[in-house]
Parts: sequence; C-alpha cells; structure tokens
Amino acid sequence: MSPVSSKAMRSSLLTLIFTSSLAQLLPSATPACKPNVLFIAVDDLRPALGCYGDSTAVTPNIDKLSEEGVLFERAYCQMAVCSPSRLSLITGLRPNTIHVWDLSTHFRKAVPDAVTLPQLFRGNGYHTRSIGKILHGGGLPAKDDLSWSTDPLYDVNRDPQLRYATEQNLKGRGLKRSSTELADVPDETYIDGLICKEAEAALTQYSKETTPFFLAVGFKKPHLPFCAPKKYWDLYQRDAIPLPFHPQHPVGAPELATRSWKELEGYTDIRSDGVVSQQKVRELRHGYYACVSYIDSLVGRLLKQLLELGLNENTLVCLWGDHGFHLGEQGLWTKANNYELSARVPLIFRYPGKIKTGIRTRGLVELVDIYPTLSHLCGLETPEGLEGVSLVALMQDPSRKWKQAAFTQYPRSLKSHRHRGRGDVMGYAIRTEDKRYVEWRRNSTGEILGRELYDLSNDSLEMINRADRKVSKEVVTLMSQLLRNGWRSAAPSFP
Repeated sequence: MSPVSSKAMRSSLLTLIFTSSLAQLLPSATPACKPNVLFIAVDDLRPALGCYGDSTAVTPNIDKLSEEGVLFERAYCQMAVCSPSRLSLITGLRPNTIHVWDLSTHFRKAVPDAVTLPQLFRGNGYHTRSIGKILHGGGLPAKDDLSWSTDPLYDVNRDPQLRYATEQNLKGRGLKRSSTELADVPDETYIDGLICKEAEAALTQYSKETTPFFLAVGFKKPHLPFCAPKKYWDLYQRDAIPLPFHPQHPVGAPELATRSWKELEGYTDIRSDGVVSQQKVRELRHGYYACVSYIDSLVGRLLKQLLELGLNENTLVCLWGDHGFHLGEQGLWTKANNYELSARVPLIFRYPGKIKTGIRTRGLVELVDIYPTLSHLCGLETPEGLEGVSLVALMQDPSRKWKQAAFTQYPRSLKSHRHRGRGDVMGYAIRTEDKRYVEWRRNSTGEILGRELYDLSNDSLEMINRADRKVSKEVVTLMSQLLRNGWRSAAPSFP
C-alpha cells in the first residue's frame, strides 16, 4: 500500500478512475491480448505543432498521429521544469507528495514504495525499456532500477560529441556552447537520431517475441541548444517566423513570476544579462522550430516501424511534452514559471480499434492523469493513492463536463535566481476555463507575498495582472478558495 494512501482517498480515487460504464473499453487482460505501449516523451515541447493550430510548425507525422487518436487541447504539467514534471507523471503523484521540486532530488526519498508507471507494467508481465530521456537527463533522478526490465540507454547525456556537430562547437568547452547549430549532417549525428535508431531496433526485436512491451522513448529536443540537421532548418524561412507578441513582462506581475531561470544565459552567444537582440530572437525561434520538425521526423520513423512490423494494431501510443517553453513572449525564455506557455503541453493518445479517431477535447487535463489512463486502457489494476484521474471517460465523450481546474506550481528562492529543494516561496497556480490565478506563498509561514489573476477570455496572452483591482475582489476570493480546496475538489465526478 502506498504511504500516501488513506481510506477516504482510496474511495474517491477508485470512483474517479474506474467506472463500470466504461468497462467495455477495456481490452482483455489475458496475455495474448495485452496491448503494447509506445510511450513517447518530448523535452521542452510546447504545442508548437500543426495539429494544435500552429501555422508555422511543419509537423506532418505528429499531426497524422493526432488524426488517428485523441488530442487534448488543454493539457498541463504539474511543474514547468524537467525532473519534477517527469517524476510526477511517472509516479502519478504531485510534486508536493513526492517532494521533488528541483533537479537533484529522487522521488523515492519521500515515497520509497511508490509504484511507477513502467514498474506497474513490468509487474503485470510486460517487458519495460527506456531509451533516451524519460525520468531526467542527469544525476540520481535519471535512474530507477525498479522501473525497467533492462538497463536504460541514453538516459544520461553529458557528451558534447552528441550535442554538437560543427568543428567550432566541438572545440569549445563545457556542455553549453552555442545556443543554436545548423549542420549538414545525418539524423544520427545528434543523440536524438541515435535514440530513434535504438528504438527502431527494439521494436524489431519485440516484433519477434510474444511478451507485451512498454517502450519509453524520450527525445531530448527541442531542448536547448537548438541543434538540428540542416534539412530541418531549411523547412522554414526565418523572416516568415513571427516574432513574439508582447515581448514585455505582464503589467503588474510580481518579480517572483517573471524571474529568469538563467538557462538561456549560459550559452556562449547569449549576453550574461539576458538581453537578446531581434536578430538573435529570430535565430532562436528558427532553431526551436527546426528541432521540433527534427523530432517530428523521428516520431514518424517510429510510427512507420510499428506499421511495417505488424505492431500497429495492438500498440497504444502516448505522446507528451514534459512542459511548455517561452520563446521571448512575456519577456521570458525557456520555462520555470507558471504561465500558460510554460505550463501547457501537447498530449495525444492513439489506440486503434479502442480509441475513437480524430477526437479533440477542450477538457482541462494534467500530466498526472496519464498514469491512471494508460493502466485503465490496458486493463491493469491501478495502484491506490494516485493523484490523477483516468481520461477514458473524456475520450469517450470529449464534450462532457470535466475538471474545474488544472494545478501547476513553481518554487522560488528569495536569495538567488534558482531554488533548491522547495525554495523559500511556492507559486501555486490554477488554470480554469477562462482564468489563471496564482498565489505566491512563503513556505515557512503561508504568508501570501503576491497574487496574479489573468482573464484569458479577454487577455489570452496573460499580459495584465488584475489581481489587485477592486473589480476583481470577488473573483480572487473564488479562485483562492478553489486553489486551496485542491485537485480532488476540482476533479470530475462520474454518474
């Protein structure tokens, strides 16, 4: 039994996750019929995809995947930085439960008996394998032996030879050299091409066996540096890529909300004060889209491999981004904040014959929901105490009433630009149908140091903080209560 379980939690979660009315969607639990799972993670991917309405993005393969399954238009991470987001997803538990708020903490320190998503599949007769970045890209949080049937590949990458290809960058020092790179090289020159090649080989081997598989493939782009083969840069005309709208910080936003995490500033071609020229803005945005198209091509290779090996019909595909990304909008770069562009992610499921095709839903969902959804679809008994809900009911009826809010958080230090552990202050945020509300609370006392309220119906770019306006007093009170009531109160109810 999970250490975070209780009778009340078990009762409510089982009601949320399992409903008899959905039983007909579950595949047989017999070994011969167990579906395979291809679990695709993409690092730093905001919904910069054609299927999400981005007219700039060239992403035909992911677009096609969305047409063959279910696309969640409004999916949100629990914390907009790699390790906390991924470890929350993989455990089905939120950051405050697993005590992971930074890049160096392993979730088993707080919840040693937690059963991860791949561990659940492994315990149900699946061969589980990780290729690329799934848990985190470095250090202790990248490892969890209980989750995998065999040693992960390319889960940690500290080799500049796999990050860069040009002579100039290869002569440099450290991991951070140029922030972008255009090189006329094959896909396999960079680590993501090698990850794809290994995943293709794994699928080939699985096609010769009868054991069902859970194959997790974690692509590292479009994470900085924006390095991609020339052919993907050539898909775009730099001057045709729009510059960021409203490249200034939101009016009235507290400094805690807009502080730079100084990820971009570490590269050799970026000023230490974080000021980016318009020319460099265009280059960076071009590089991000080139990397997105690079990953789209690699995803296409995996989907083609499924089809050619005869694995397509019995393989559930789940594609997700670990958090969003700012490209100069709101005066921000990268992630590490609570705004829409950093919190919102792509999320797509495809399961031939079991999930309807061409479905889109605007229901508010969270990455922590992936765990119970996959276990539900595959007919596995979900562990007690998970902090997400199965999305199967929403897949079946995309317009049904769903969550009142999605919950995101981000910590800050009062002494430096980056936090350690829980930090000194936690920014707790909710995204409702048409509002984003944030409270910045001092961890030691609970004192509220700042509030944010954005009216997304009139201010979709979140440029005006209305929290301190008299006309917003009633809305702030309601939002604050919803935030404090927590995710269980905001979760959907079933008949």
